[in-house]
Formats: sequence, C-alpha cells, structure tokens
Amino acid sequence: MYYVYVLKSLKDQKNYTGSTDIVLKRLKEHNAGKTASTKRRRPLELLYHESYNTREEAEQREKYLKSGKGREELKDILSGAIDPPPSAVFLKERE
Repeated sequence: MYYVYVLKSLKDQKNYTGSTDIVLKRLKEHNAGKTASTKRRRPLELLYHESYNTREEAEQREKYLKSGKGREELKDILSGAIDPPPSAVFLKERE
C-alpha cells in the first residue's frame, strides 16, 4: 500500500501534503527535522491520509493535491464540504 498524507504544522497552522509507503515512519522523519520543506514548521501532526495500491497512483494524487484545483479540493474535503475518496482516513476532527 502507498499513501498520500496531509500534515498540519502546529507552528504556522499550514498543511503539508506528501506520499509514502509507511505513514507513521514518515511523520517521525518530518518531526525529527529530516525533511527540508517541513524542518522549520515543526511540530507536525497527521490530519488525513488516502491509500492507493501503487506508488504511481499515490504520486499522481499527491501531485494533483498540490495543484491549484487539488488544494481547493483538499480544503473542501478537510472542511467537510465534499466527501473524501473511499480510501480516506481522518486522524483529527475536520476543521
């Protein structure tokens, strides 16, 4: 399984979207400062993830969610304005 995940910075309240095959390990790496794009935004919490069968599917979804339309869709999913994909798991209350 591969995952697209959304982290929330507790420092600046902004979201970060990524993909991985092991979500909790990746979260630990982010919080340990091993990722340049989130190093200065720690601590981070896991808000949400979606699962996919292949790395390619997860990477395509990540790329989409980082696009303009994708960011709007993600905002709507997290706020409850639209339904998430069937593979979605929320780890925090919707905003």
